[in-house]
Amino acid sequence: MGKTFAEKILMKKTGIKDLVPNQIVIVRPDHLLTHDNTSAIVGKVGEDLKKYGIVSTDMPVIAIDHTVPAVDEKTAAGHKKIREFVKEYGVKNFFDVGEGVCHQLMVEKGFALPGKLILGSDSHTCMYGALNAFATGIDRTEAAALLLTGETWLRVPSTMKVVLKGSLSKGVTGKDLVLKIIGDIGADGANYKAVEYHDDVKNLTMDDRLTVSNMGIEMGAKIALFPCDELTKEYLDRSAKGARYEPEWADADAVYEREIGYNLNEIVPMVAKPHTVDNMATVKEVEGLEIHQALLGTCTNGRLSDFRAVAKILKGKKVAPGVRLLILPASRSILEEGMKDGTFQTLVEAGGTLLPAGCGPCLGAHQGLLAEGERCISTSNRNFKGRMGSKNAEVFLASPLTVAASALKGAIADPREVL
Repeated sequence: MGKTFAEKILMKKTGIKDLVPNQIVIVRPDHLLTHDNTSAIVGKVGEDLKKYGIVSTDMPVIAIDHTVPAVDEKTAAGHKKIREFVKEYGVKNFFDVGEGVCHQLMVEKGFALPGKLILGSDSHTCMYGALNAFATGIDRTEAAALLLTGETWLRVPSTMKVVLKGSLSKGVTGKDLVLKIIGDIGADGANYKAVEYHDDVKNLTMDDRLTVSNMGIEMGAKIALFPCDELTKEYLDRSAKGARYEPEWADADAVYEREIGYNLNEIVPMVAKPHTVDNMATVKEVEGLEIHQALLGTCTNGRLSDFRAVAKILKGKKVAPGVRLLILPASRSILEEGMKDGTFQTLVEAGGTLLPAGCGPCLGAHQGLLAEGERCISTSNRNFKGRMGSKNAEVFLASPLTVAASALKGAIADPREVL
């Protein structure tokens, strides 16, 4: 009987010759990701750290990204505590304020590689599945124990197979695809499952794949992943030049708990309506709803290709009066490249406000919060009640193209009409 990706990776990492879904295994991850919550994590094991130290200076990857720059004294104290921890214990992989969102840094800096096992104290760690890694979120207590011991337990997930056929049409992106899938199967439709994407994945760009895997957790998935193909290898030749990795993929006769399929040609611009990510609608169904804020960026859609696509729509135009357009690049390198080629100049001239590379408004931590009665259309990954400020505000999730078209019109709009 063939094995799925998850089973094969965990067999390799544990040395166990045969694994089945729901079996408990002890693993040693290649990397542990933490961010601003590192201060809380190390606080849980402060005395043990002093006595034993950390198990490895290479394993942790730490980024200060959620509330940057510090919004108040409490935040600043937390950031200071992280810097002191990094210095005291010689943590080698540290990215301070302004370097970018932890998830983008993991892929940019070559930590996320095919065949790697990566755990992170953030639910969107599953994004690295786009690069054929077994990557998943864990809680802070588990992360604290990992710093000390270097190992933890996982339950082998069962697997859902998603078969993709065809190509996305003009004006449609990977964000629309993943919103459609989440809407179809529900926010718990893949609970603790591995979600494998098969067949015409070659017709999705790497940035589309990163978006789709990023939002795997929004359907409950433990991991969400793609095969390591030529596009993956080309990407890694740039981000992780010279790095060694061992890709894995499911056997042809692997056993799946469920299989679903999508014709990419039939996907249309989608939104997630308040206040859940699976509250799906087509853009046409909500077209004309007034917006007050438009957010472009985050770890979900804050890559250079996203901003370049938006710049083509906004070049020489102005956003509608009364609309606040926020520009949130996912990393400093994206910001630098976008400044060199004029992308961010175009967005600022159109009325955009450029924010520091980080998370900020996505989780309502800093900059761009919403007041009561306001409506935002965002490229982020969550729209829960109170997520971006007032509990009486509304957040619609959409692709960068839909957000750009909506910012121009002052209301939710179909990007195919402005392309």
